[in-house]
Amino acid sequence: MSRRVVITGLGIVSPLGSSPGQFFSSLMRGRSGIKRLKKDFVEQLSIRIAAAVEDFNPAAHFSKIQLTGIERFSQFALVAAEQAVQDAQLTLIESEYSRAGVYMGSCLGGAGTLEDGYIEVFKRDNPRIKPLSVLLSMNNAAASHLSIKYHLQGPNITYSTACASSAIALGEAYRQIKHGYTEVMLAGGSEAMLTLGAMKAWEALRTLAHEDPTDPGASCKPFSRDRSGLVLGEGAAVLVLEDAERAVQRGAKIYAELAGYDCSSDSSHITKPDSAGQTRTILNALRDAKLAPQNIGYINAHGTATYAGDIEETLAIKQVFGAHAYNIPVSSTKSMHGHLMGATGAVEFMAAVLALQHQSIPPTINLHQADPECDLDYVPNQGRTGVPLEAVMSNSFAFGGTNAVLIARRFVA
Repeated sequence: MSRRVVITGLGIVSPLGSSPGQFFSSLMRGRSGIKRLKKDFVEQLSIRIAAAVEDFNPAAHFSKIQLTGIERFSQFALVAAEQAVQDAQLTLIESEYSRAGVYMGSCLGGAGTLEDGYIEVFKRDNPRIKPLSVLLSMNNAAASHLSIKYHLQGPNITYSTACASSAIALGEAYRQIKHGYTEVMLAGGSEAMLTLGAMKAWEALRTLAHEDPTDPGASCKPFSRDRSGLVLGEGAAVLVLEDAERAVQRGAKIYAELAGYDCSSDSSHITKPDSAGQTRTILNALRDAKLAPQNIGYINAHGTATYAGDIEETLAIKQVFGAHAYNIPVSSTKSMHGHLMGATGAVEFMAAVLALQHQSIPPTINLHQADPECDLDYVPNQGRTGVPLEAVMSNSFAFGGTNAVLIARRFVA
């Protein structure tokens, strides 16, 4: 018999604030975290905008000795996890350590350390590589630091499936609890890839948004006719997932029930999205949640602001929800926090969970020119409050064809 899984703690480090309250308040105000990048290499870029975490001070969280062994993406994860654990008032006794684990998502891991190493090797006559470069840069470093800090002796896995990485981390953590392998999981994602090399690579792919000529913060325009691509971001989000019976017994605050999840592959193209694969994933997640399409009150879209991506996601929503698709508010919060790659699924699922908690829907900003092929209710430019929500969905559709969909609903014991 499967168990129910609830969300009892939230933590975030993002371009829109480094607490769940600050993050959601920024979303509801339609505030953009996208700015001209403040890096010493910015003049080498043709696309000079990003959603950076500008107010993050590592020295406020870690000692000098600790910082020699903890990369920026791991720092983000540790700070977000500490918020989530404190929020959940989570404590584990000795016998529970082996029944608690951590699943995280990341695309590039310690990108800054890797880039520093390449600069040393290829630009210096006598390269000096940091002794801990391997440990700093490995993709599973963030998850490992969380496992060590909180003595989590259950499964410790890092997923790297492009933009679906942290959504899959959350979904697979949910399955660990649902099927009885664990009682508690820390799950989410972290990314810090705003480096010269990573940004030049994305420039070469020609999927990055052009800077808006009047306002850099308006550069990401999901579902708009004048959209030009995605904006890279950085940050982390970590959620505490818990067996519902355990959470109720200890009197935990419960944000929502993680009720449905599916992941599948388009199996068609490495970059081109496919509405058929997305449709299959959404339907399977609804089936897992035992919900009908009309039960979903809000969709946090993948909504990257690429031309093909927004059209295919719109088609998938129509294929699943039929005529009801036009009644469902759909928004892309990437218009504000950018695309956090390996962390974006967790950040957006957190936005959906907070929407459910506050009965409020964040907007898609910069949507002033309607695209005839994107004709749903994308909550343009202004958030909505006082919206009765019972269940919400978050979509993550990745390069490589990996799709992940998460569904949360209000928890009733």
